[in-house]
Amino acid sequence: MGYPLNKKQVMKELLRCGKDPSYFINTYAKITHPQRGLIPFKLYDFQKDAIESFQSNRFNIILKARQLGISTITAAYVAWLMLFHKEKNVLVIATKFSTAANLVKKVKAIIRNLPEWINITRVEIDNRTSFELSNGSQIKASSTSGDAGRSEALSLLVIDEAAHVEGLDELWVGLYPTLSTGGRCIALSTPNGVGNWFHKNYAESLEGSNDFYPMRLTWDVHPDRDREWYDKETKNMSRREIAQELECNFNMSGETVFHPDDLQGVESGLTDPKYRTGFDRNNWIWETPIPGEDYLISADVARGDGKDYSVFLVFKLSTMEVVSEYRGKVTPDIFSRILHDASSEYNQALLVVENNSVGFAVLDKLVEFEYPNLYYSIKSTHEYVEQYLGEQQSNAIAGFTMSQRTRPIIISKLEEFVRNKLITLYSRRIHSEMKTFIWNHGRPEAMRSYNDDLIMALAIGCWVRDTALTENKKSVEYRKAFLDGMTRSSSVLNTSIKGMAGYKASNSSIADAAKVQRKNMEEFPWLFKG
Repeated sequence: MGYPLNKKQVMKELLRCGKDPSYFINTYAKITHPQRGLIPFKLYDFQKDAIESFQSNRFNIILKARQLGISTITAAYVAWLMLFHKEKNVLVIATKFSTAANLVKKVKAIIRNLPEWINITRVEIDNRTSFELSNGSQIKASSTSGDAGRSEALSLLVIDEAAHVEGLDELWVGLYPTLSTGGRCIALSTPNGVGNWFHKNYAESLEGSNDFYPMRLTWDVHPDRDREWYDKETKNMSRREIAQELECNFNMSGETVFHPDDLQGVESGLTDPKYRTGFDRNNWIWETPIPGEDYLISADVARGDGKDYSVFLVFKLSTMEVVSEYRGKVTPDIFSRILHDASSEYNQALLVVENNSVGFAVLDKLVEFEYPNLYYSIKSTHEYVEQYLGEQQSNAIAGFTMSQRTRPIIISKLEEFVRNKLITLYSRRIHSEMKTFIWNHGRPEAMRSYNDDLIMALAIGCWVRDTALTENKKSVEYRKAFLDGMTRSSSVLNTSIKGMAGYKASNSSIADAAKVQRKNMEEFPWLFKG
């Protein structure tokens, strides 16, 4: 429309703009286009929906694809808020200070490019990363330091690229109280894996368990984008980049240890346990013990600081199914008893306990309980030895030793098992840990504020199954072959038949061979163990 011609029309238009930010932006705001220069800001439907959400909801969280203009529409909304409202205090933070400063710059540009008659206030204090209007409204960009915004009461907090802001969990603790007087928040970002502040709050918003209103804007909400555009844009992008930049896929975007396809494969097989037992109901059971079946139990003992869990997993060795799982916060002596009882119930399973500082206390208890099938290994080589040998050898130690050397090896073995579908998992608790198990500067570990106790127990179990038990089986077969070579038969050709002299003596070769076997077992018992 044309500009108002008289004071009455000006007042009418100002009132309409003040009541309707979408009308104000769509009619009078201008933005800078990289090729076409200064152009009118014509809103798409999804941008109008975003503005309506900003008006209707105090807290907004937007999961978005790249280049949808959401940062720009946020800047336009901030310009409207500051222009038509007095004493508004706006703070912008982002993954980089320069990114936050750029959004402030957009707000300033929109205000300065408005028609003269609509500028009912003016820029009074002007800095590169902040400015203040004569009506008392102000905006500034801030770094992501721990004291960002702590001393201010905010009208609006804008968090740009929130999924990429490091330490936002701790930062939010200080920022949230600044909104307590009715302040609002707009958090927008492309995804950056799972487990960070943005992912957690977006997921909780979908469940309705926090105050944020969620919006998900994938690449195809833009009316000018079709499959041809998508194919052209993604031609030189990796699958992970596509997920992060265009598809708003959390699982595909993060640097997780496990490939997203493998995570989806695991997720498809998840089932609820048949039983939830124990005094804390944290022992989940999918299959009760089968007589004659071989089982392996791997356990990770909590450090004792209350931040992690003591866990164990029961592996059915013939199928590599995890048929039972425990995760709880219990004292070492209670955990020792739980472990002993579960291992005994599952046919005296081979019990592998990580021998960290608290793990030794658990192992000592298990020895005190006289559990007969504990895992031992050689200190220097981590080679598995059976309990009766480990108890006698000075260079052997009870339990599995986690170190800088063994940790990457067992994680690699677990990833191999999962990738090749050599293991069957039913537990949602394990799957949850897998989604937040990431590469952090080359080290595989849980995201901050998440746990990896079940992951480590799972990795230990896979490694022991594929190395120690496989090698032990080969060793047993070798020993039996060795003994077969030592055994000699005293049988001779005998043509006698029943009733003839010498029949009994000459046909006792089988019994004689059995005597020789028993004698060998008495003289070489170590060859027959296992």
